[in-house]
Amino acid sequence: MADTIAAISTAPAKSAIGIIRISGDASLKVCERVFSGKVAEKPREMVCGSMMSADGTVCDFGMGVYFKAPASFTGEDSVELYCHGSRAVLRTVLDAVYRAGARPAEAGEFTRRAFLNGKMDLTQAEAVIDLIDSETELAAKNAAEQMNGALGRDISALSAELTSIAAEFYAFVDYPDDEIEQSERDVISDKLDSLSFRAASIAGSYDKGRIIRDGVRVALIGRPNVGKSSLLNALLGTERSIVTELEGTTRDTVEESLRVNSLALHLIDTAGLRIADTEPERLGIQRSEAAARDADIVIAVFDGSSPLDKFDMQALEFAKSTRSICVINKKDLGCIIDTSVFDGLPVVEISAKNNTGTDVLLDKICEIFEVSEIPCDGRTVTNPRHASTLRRAEERIRYAADAFRNGTYPDLAVSDIEEAINILGEITGNSAQDSIITEIFSRFCVGK
Repeated sequence: MADTIAAISTAPAKSAIGIIRISGDASLKVCERVFSGKVAEKPREMVCGSMMSADGTVCDFGMGVYFKAPASFTGEDSVELYCHGSRAVLRTVLDAVYRAGARPAEAGEFTRRAFLNGKMDLTQAEAVIDLIDSETELAAKNAAEQMNGALGRDISALSAELTSIAAEFYAFVDYPDDEIEQSERDVISDKLDSLSFRAASIAGSYDKGRIIRDGVRVALIGRPNVGKSSLLNALLGTERSIVTELEGTTRDTVEESLRVNSLALHLIDTAGLRIADTEPERLGIQRSEAAARDADIVIAVFDGSSPLDKFDMQALEFAKSTRSICVINKKDLGCIIDTSVFDGLPVVEISAKNNTGTDVLLDKICEIFEVSEIPCDGRTVTNPRHASTLRRAEERIRYAADAFRNGTYPDLAVSDIEEAINILGEITGNSAQDSIITEIFSRFCVGK
């Protein structure tokens, strides 16, 4: 790629240090026009110097480093300038870089160039954004291992074994008049069965991998004034939701995140279940129901000091139809509810007002979504694209195994194997369409 790109690679906020990244054939020339340090003389070493604005005046003093191609992140000649983290300084230096011959980088363009230049496969590139977005140590660890190629190696090994089996099929295709013994069919079909199982196992790791990457969506439901907002505030340790004695204070969903041990919880306070008198109330209740349907777990909250009404029963029926925990609130006022009505569902008694019992509730949630034993070695699938693509590949492998075992012509079975290889290539990038690649890198921030 002949053109040279540049962007600020640090967060758009005042900080001690800000970094401007430059990549492309003209990186050194651009650097020489805006930075006095002789970075070309000492590749991969930090060099002190002054930063020049577009009019040639000094605007900052900092460091620069030159990465000679192909030993750089992008595989191209690259320079990084380390300025003080003033937004004004960074804008001034970046403007000088543009005037010196670079153009603004697009979102994710540095990583995209690394992928196109063979510095990483697509699983590693996607792991970059996962690492940036990680909310827990486990998510960061798994993303880092994927950046190191763990998942890509598994996918490539699977593809290589399928290619080897396809070669065996071609031997049968080349000699169609030779009768294929059933024992030969069974041997190859058994190999395909094993590979189908491996693909399904890798895809199946997404069930827990999604929790590692995205956390757990927790919806609080119940009729008005049972203490959903008070519970949210107690869990967060801050007054996030408005709490009053009036019904309908919460008319829309309120979302906040909480980290418990190695688990990220995304708490959703919903509007109380009731008869809506106004259009905003009706819309709020609809959103509450949608949030509960989309949640990983529902916390159905009940006022233990008052009898259950029809809206409590509505919340209870919803809880019975999904993964849930029933919370009896206001235990400080005494409990008059017969807990047998919960029919074996997990029940926790709390006082949101006094913040008692909330630790038991959090322990219950963590127990249900146990992540500490998940191997975060990069081989756990955390990306929905990878999981769905692996399932498609597994299906084609299974078709090939069943077809060949049952007497189908080899050329028909081999077409399924080749399709599976092509599908796996969508994950690593070997056969990914440009539209897929463009969509992936559009999720990156500018400067990465």
